[in-house]
Amino acid sequence: MRTLPLIERKAKLWNLIKPAKGIIQYSDHVEGGGTAFFQAVEKMGIEGMVSKRKGSPYRSGKLDFWVKTKCWEVGDFELLGIMREPGKPAAAIMARDGRYAGTAVVTLPGGLRERLWQRVQQGKATRPPRPVPTAVAGADVEWVKPGITGKVKYLRGEHKLRHATMQHFREES
Repeated sequence: MRTLPLIERKAKLWNLIKPAKGIIQYSDHVEGGGTAFFQAVEKMGIEGMVSKRKGSPYRSGKLDFWVKTKCWEVGDFELLGIMREPGKPAAAIMARDGRYAGTAVVTLPGGLRERLWQRVQQGKATRPPRPVPTAVAGADVEWVKPGITGKVKYLRGEHKLRHATMQHFREES
């Protein structure tokens, strides 16, 4: 099966997957109109789409035969704390609407990053300002007092932040 072109594999798998109501869903092949199709995907509010060459065989790993195009969101999140580990980028622990939302890698440019580190040092807290999962609460985190809002870019489709980066921040007055 793996050596057959995509379009032939899909035809053979149709009867196995189409009737299923489970986690694996069959999707029809759409040819052409990639931009319009992606715009429809974005309007649907889903994570993204995968484009595959219809004549390509199945191969494990990342290849040029298929491309995943992701839908991103940008939003404001409350900064709860910062996790820093040697050899890893700093991670911002974020909340939205008073609830833990996940972590975002801090990708601020030099001067802005230094300003954030200064603000974190000035506004240190002894514990999280909002409830967080036990694993996060027990980690080595620099908790901060409320008042910093981060602009975060993240992958759409989940309730928690995924593939998130903190791109800017502002201090609330």
